[in-house]
Amino acid sequence: MTGPSTQSATQSATQPSGPSPDNQRTIFRTTLLVLAGAAALAVFYLLKYHGATDSNLLKSNGRIEAVEIAVAAKTAGRIKELLVDEGDFVEAGQLVATVASESLEAQLLQAQAQSRQAQSSTVTAQSQLLQRNSEKAALQALLLQRQAELAAARSRASRTGTLAQTGSVSKQMAEDNDTLVTSAKTAVSAVQAQLEASQAAIVSAEAQIVAAASAVDAASATVARVESELRDNQLRAPRAGRIQYRIAQVGEIVAAGGKVLSLIDVSDVHMTFFLPSAVAGRIDIGSEVRLVLDALPGVAIPAQVSYVADVAQFTPKTVETASEREKLMFRVKARIDPQLLLRHKTKVKTGLPGVAYLRLDRTEPWPASVPPLVVESAQ
Repeated sequence: MTGPSTQSATQSATQPSGPSPDNQRTIFRTTLLVLAGAAALAVFYLLKYHGATDSNLLKSNGRIEAVEIAVAAKTAGRIKELLVDEGDFVEAGQLVATVASESLEAQLLQAQAQSRQAQSSTVTAQSQLLQRNSEKAALQALLLQRQAELAAARSRASRTGTLAQTGSVSKQMAEDNDTLVTSAKTAVSAVQAQLEASQAAIVSAEAQIVAAASAVDAASATVARVESELRDNQLRAPRAGRIQYRIAQVGEIVAAGGKVLSLIDVSDVHMTFFLPSAVAGRIDIGSEVRLVLDALPGVAIPAQVSYVADVAQFTPKTVETASEREKLMFRVKARIDPQLLLRHKTKVKTGLPGVAYLRLDRTEPWPASVPPLVVESAQ
């Protein structure tokens, strides 16, 4: 037989421990109400004091980038001097390095000698032309003389021929005068032939002048080309910016097109990031962007969308998201105001990671989760 104490122990052992099902439902409903109330309060606070929620906000990871320019040698040579160091700021057109080229210097001497030779040939050709013109003038005078002698011989022959018929003069004299006429005609023909040869010599001299002038132009062009290549060996900064790297050192030989310095334009800085295709079509050029860098989490840098890709592409491996990445994304570029960059050019650093924030509806203010614009006070 079992006593009352044994039955009581058995009943207590079979009854479940903890709150009853009714109590559990009560606790669950109370928790839901508390969470709903907290969420409602949060939404009310955002709508009342900020006018926007994070559902209007887009964000994507990216890195600060700047336009990088390679200062390179146009022709092969040895680096003679480097006038800047890494981190130095330079102005557009500033001389930053020189490259020596003995072969170009020799080519310049050769081209200058050819230019002088061509100029001398031009002077010689011009002198020959003057000589040929003088010879032509002399021959023209001689032709006039021979033509006058021919006319006189013809006149004498005519008289003596008439007199010989009447017997006033001998036939021999008449025949001699006729011979003089023939001789005068031959002299005139000879001078005319000499004039034609003189004219041909003048044409040849003029052609030599043209050829000499062309040679002068060609030699001058060669001199200008070599001088231009030598000037190109005086390497100058194509833009204002900061020297990023010294790629080569003094004394090293660089090939044609060899890079010597790397320059970044601190007035052309942007962040490239990627957005999914579902929202990329709603982004306009010129849309306001706020960039928050990991190095300055409490500072938002103002920027504007300057580029949106026309064609979707695969998500780069460098894009990191909390959820599974979409396969197709649009590349977006946000450019920072150049004037703002110039005021803070000593603080511009490329490669810094950060987050880009955009609003889908630009009529709504920025959510509280985005830091304010305090760039000017970030010293």
